[in-house]
Amino acid sequence: MYSNLIIDLMQIIMLTVTTVVVMLTVAVKRDHGLISGLTVFGLFASLLTFVFIKPVLPLEATQLLIIDEYSLFFSNLIIAGAIAVALLAYPYFEKDKEQNEEFYILLMTATLGAVVLACSNHFVAFLLGVEMLGVSLYAMIAYSVHMEKSAKFPLEAGIKYLILSALTGAVTLFGIALVYAYIGTMEFDAIPAALEAAGDLGPVFVIGVLMIVAGAAFKLSLVPFHIWTPDVYEGAPVPVTAYLATVSKAAMLAVTLRLLLASNALEFNVVIVVLTVMAAASMIFGNLLALLQDNVKRLFAYSSIAHMGYLLVMIIAASQIDGALSVEGVSFYMLAYFIMSLAGFAVISAISNSEKEYDQISDFRGLFWRNSWLSIVLITVLLSLAGIPLTAGFIGKFYIFTSGVEGGLWFLLTMLIIGSAIGLYYYLRLIYIMLQPAEDLANDPAANAIPLGVNVVLTAMTAGVIYLGVFPAPMIDTLQSLASAF
Repeated sequence: MYSNLIIDLMQIIMLTVTTVVVMLTVAVKRDHGLISGLTVFGLFASLLTFVFIKPVLPLEATQLLIIDEYSLFFSNLIIAGAIAVALLAYPYFEKDKEQNEEFYILLMTATLGAVVLACSNHFVAFLLGVEMLGVSLYAMIAYSVHMEKSAKFPLEAGIKYLILSALTGAVTLFGIALVYAYIGTMEFDAIPAALEAAGDLGPVFVIGVLMIVAGAAFKLSLVPFHIWTPDVYEGAPVPVTAYLATVSKAAMLAVTLRLLLASNALEFNVVIVVLTVMAAASMIFGNLLALLQDNVKRLFAYSSIAHMGYLLVMIIAASQIDGALSVEGVSFYMLAYFIMSLAGFAVISAISNSEKEYDQISDFRGLFWRNSWLSIVLITVLLSLAGIPLTAGFIGKFYIFTSGVEGGLWFLLTMLIIGSAIGLYYYLRLIYIMLQPAEDLANDPAANAIPLGVNVVLTAMTAGVIYLGVFPAPMIDTLQSLASAF
């Protein structure tokens, strides 16, 4: 029994050991390359843990964590994202004269918190994961505060994220307190039985659930909880923005979906109404506000708000159809969005560093003629985000329509079509700008050699976008297996 427990927790143990090793190494020797290498090696070791050690699934590791195919899928996705961010971070910070080794300690603790969050089956683990992730991200967002960067406000972005996270934590904690006061349990799986024993659905419980949903909506940047998200995206260093857009959202989505399905919260009409309003507003306002942006990072921020709204459609559909289909669809769409976002931010990172970020839309004018490889990657990403066939985004949109049609969510599907049409415009606008004739090529950052780590991320993510769009069957089979538990 204890050996099975250790085996199933091996991924978390490896992440913890790597964090401690990186921390001790920084204390002994300051070497940016060494610390970056140790971080990537430790993350790879954690990712490959279960290739050599077969886990016993599913297994409840104490009352706090559950290790099953679902949690392992998101854990592996989170660790893979952390590896990509570490590869992007090294060339980004390398030119800076400050000592940057602490960044990797923060990256490791944030990743450990994200994995705990993805494996949570208890409100205590939920809070531990949220706080480990959030506290690390405060410092990561503001990390470049002493660096010479033009027109960026990392300290402001860090403070804004701190305020948002503090508010999120307070709202979520109070919601958990209300739920516990009413039903007397903090385990996700035990909530339905406790409600049945209580006999009726009290307003205290409903308010508590809605507060927890609001806390999750803050982290997922859903309207109307999206305030300051674009400011945080713009002010943070590019690798950190990539981490926020992918790892942070994947972890919160994983635990939120498990909580909603395990607790049968989607059976409550008031929860469905609130989720429907947030989904519709996110799809429309996220895409509309993206039209007004002149900064690519802000454009991706509003785009992410819209895409989280798309994901909500499949979660809401779980109240009307088999939950397994929703889990499968959400997992696939999150995977597709994950690799699309990493590839997009890798392009920005390829032409940026700690001294200057080239993230204005005007900086991408003529990119096709200045650096064809980077433009091809970004064009592929934008077409996939728009849901064009033969890309991962198209298969993801197909899942949304399938879930929406089977669930009879015609209003949300209408909002999805309108939002997607708006999104197509600003994605194509950026592609058009990249295809225009290049101007003022003196000191062109796109002409510089692309660092090896960034090239690895660009190649892997682009291949993933195309592979999942052309040949999605193997991944679909995997996701059907993990979704069967629901």
